Amino acid sequence: MSKIKPSKGAPYARILGVGGYRPTRVVPNEVILEKIDSSDEWIRSRSGIETRHWAGPEETVAAMSVEASGKALADAGVDASRIGAVVVSTVSHFSQTPAIATEIADRLGTDKAAAFDISAGCAGFGYGLTLAKGMVVEGSAEYVLVIGVERLSDLTDLEDRATAFLFGDGAGAVVVGPSKEPAIGPTVWGSEGDKAETIKQTVPWDRFRIGDISALPLDSEGNVKFPAITQEGQAVFRWAVFEMAKVAQQALDAAGISPDDLDVFIPHQANVRIIDSMVKTLKLPDHVTVARDIRTTGNTSAASIPLAMERLLATGDAKSGDTALVIGFGAGLVYAATVVTLP
Repeated sequence: MSKIKPSKGAPYARILGVGGYRPTRVVPNEVILEKIDSSDEWIRSRSGIETRHWAGPEETVAAMSVEASGKALADAGVDASRIGAVVVSTVSHFSQTPAIATEIADRLGTDKAAAFDISAGCAGFGYGLTLAKGMVVEGSAEYVLVIGVERLSDLTDLEDRATAFLFGDGAGAVVVGPSKEPAIGPTVWGSEGDKAETIKQTVPWDRFRIGDISALPLDSEGNVKFPAITQEGQAVFRWAVFEMAKVAQQALDAAGISPDDLDVFIPHQANVRIIDSMVKTLKLPDHVTVARDIRTTGNTSAASIPLAMERLLATGDAKSGDTALVIGFGAGLVYAATVVTLP
């Protein structure tokens, strides 16, 4: 018989507060068109994007995370000293080690909180939320801060017509804590590594150590390009529309609810056409509020779901206690979907 004592966590977990940060610089499509042969009409019709935010020199991954986290903590009414773990999902923190989560935890004033980064692309927020729920229920942390943050402008090839207009910067954060009733449903998550080539970094970092310029991509002026995110747009679109609608339905089934029970749908803000197609495939009723934050924020990868959640609550398009389906999907290809009660 085991001598280990049972965990003393909460019976359930919930999102207690949400916060977001969008950089001050707003970038319209006209700026993107300076480098690619396209049009404002084409960008809007293909993606829904009208503007996006790009971070300035002082708006670092850590700085944006601290701003978003401060708002989430205030919204939850939880002091930073009570945070037991900080989980940061990002692909745009360029130091291999230490994890940026450790700096964020320190700057927020946590009491030596556990802190680590995860790399799960656009599904990163869902992955972090699932880990946070487990920690609260298991008892290793009473409150967990989950952050999705990206400076994708640093990883954007402005000469790539397929992706130059897509990406934006920002940070979103939630505080997860104890609940007396179920408020974060079972997560349906997974990966399809056989499709990893459809979204990827153009060249690995170690290519720069080789010193052979012929092995590196060059821009139109002959300068070595910094690694960027590239994707096979049509393949990703088909996968997201057909496969992720199935995953979303599985998350509804796992939570024991139907589309009629939903109040809000918050998908990853990848493309308005993907969002609209998922709404149609899922047969969501007209009363369900659908997040389309991508129009003015762009694709912020791991930050997109908490940023969209924060905006819906701030504008009154969603309210505390609403039942929301959230789903993230992207590079890997990875995905994560769950049903939550909004803070």
